[in-house]
Amino acid sequence: MGRRAENCRQGITALAETDGIEVVCQSKLFLTEPVDYEKQRWFVNVTVKINTRLVPQALLSVLKEIERRAGREDQGIRFGPRVVDLDILFYEDLVLTSEKLVIPHPRMHKRRFVLQPLCDIDPDVRHPVYKKNIRQLYDMLEDTTQQVQVYE
Repeated sequence: MGRRAENCRQGITALAETDGIEVVCQSKLFLTEPVDYEKQRWFVNVTVKINTRLVPQALLSVLKEIERRAGREDQGIRFGPRVVDLDILFYEDLVLTSEKLVIPHPRMHKRRFVLQPLCDIDPDVRHPVYKKNIRQLYDMLEDTTQQVQVYE
């Protein structure tokens, strides 16, 4: 919602300004067709790689606070429009399932809008559950209809 690319940039800046987090690199911005709830504007997606001394639950709290400060509110529509959406995709090779957090992200291996930006950073990162790298997961996508393009 709103100024999508700017919202992404501001989210990255907020991450970089957080004590205990260093943004190492980021993908290009990608304009991506929505999935699941399709009657909305296309999204702008970006992936960042960070170094952090925060444990996963503390990192999740930081991400939720950045979303809140950016103006994110519950719209009541799952996968619907939002100002910003920050997720933990990987945390080293950790596999974690708790009530509030699942790592690696449980749907990332099915999402072109996640895998393409990840490939932009490092296609050789290995998924700790599926034991395949990001490029292999991208190449194995069953749904090839979602459009993803570099955002200019």
